[in-house]
Amino acid sequence: MVHVAEDGTIAYGSPDFDWSILTVPTALAVVRGQLGFSWLEVSDRLATLTQAELEWEPGPDALRVVRRGTERAPRTLGVGEWVMEWPEGPDSPQPRTIAWLVAHLTEVFFERWEWTFGPHERRRGAVVFSGEVGAAVAGLRHEVDRWRAGVDALPEEEAFTVGLSRATEIDAQAPFVHLVAHLNRELVHHGAEIMVLQDLCRAAHVTR
Repeated sequence: MVHVAEDGTIAYGSPDFDWSILTVPTALAVVRGQLGFSWLEVSDRLATLTQAELEWEPGPDALRVVRRGTERAPRTLGVGEWVMEWPEGPDSPQPRTIAWLVAHLTEVFFERWEWTFGPHERRRGAVVFSGEVGAAVAGLRHEVDRWRAGVDALPEEEAFTVGLSRATEIDAQAPFVHLVAHLNRELVHHGAEIMVLQDLCRAAHVTR
């Protein structure tokens, strides 16, 4: 990816990413850079997401985001009109829709922000989800943006503070940069799933 820099020269990389962070020799800069670039990639793809792609079920019994009362899973998460269907167990073989993956990332970033930079009151069950593509993507953007703002504002000397987050027992025992790295992995992992599902959905609906 190339763009024209302010001085008129041709520069590599997206102008929406601060490439200078890649030259900063600190642990916090490493995870900030990974978070920022990974979100840029996922965010660009989400900007092209359609309602049909959001809802597309890649296999039988796929986990979805549906209106309350129409779920087919015994457990759900969410407090509003829409709920995300919860898997039967940690090793559930059920495929996931893009809607579910977007909702999952939303509740993950919501809870980590709440119990790191927020008032330490609400858990992921308090998230209001949506099955509409515009609101669903906007909800995820909101949670990632405020998580990034919190991480970006953290002083370098607090990068290895133990217990800065209280979201889980592991978080409370870990140096903070480990938690940032973990959420980066979540974003890369599920962001890649979203991209693949979007590609598969488009390929499956090509008019030949």
